[in-house]
Amino acid sequence: MAANRLGGRRGRAAGGGAAGRPRSPARSPGLQRRPARATVKYNRRELQRRLDTEQWIDRRLEELYRGREGEMPDEVNIDELLELGTDEERAHKLQDILKACTANTEDFIRELLVLLKGLPKQQVLQHPTPEEPPLRDPPMGGGDSPPPQHP
Repeated sequence: MAANRLGGRRGRAAGGGAAGRPRSPARSPGLQRRPARATVKYNRRELQRRLDTEQWIDRRLEELYRGREGEMPDEVNIDELLELGTDEERAHKLQDILKACTANTEDFIRELLVLLKGLPKQQVLQHPTPEEPPLRDPPMGGGDSPPPQHP
């Protein structure tokens, strides 16, 4: 029998699938199936490390400014610190940010500089300029826009 030579057509229903399992709808050859997972631009470990650093900064600032929350800086921008070339420049920037703090900030600055080592700068998502309209998928039938005109 030809079915035996081709390897395992025995036991299958005439529909080509296992009994009780619905067949997948026919697809046109030009359509591709979407991948199950979307790719992520950033490494999960790097994102977690950045989040941990931001939470550490918030906790330490609350400790340094306990009772004087109104004097606390709005934020310590990690990316601005990472853009600076040296730890000395970063330390000077932090001292400037924390100038209103009456508590000792040396340990905070020293520990933060250690945490910043190897931390990647976060890429800013840029919005398209008016000259560059955003990419859009064409409407999938039933849309209100007319079909494209060909010259």
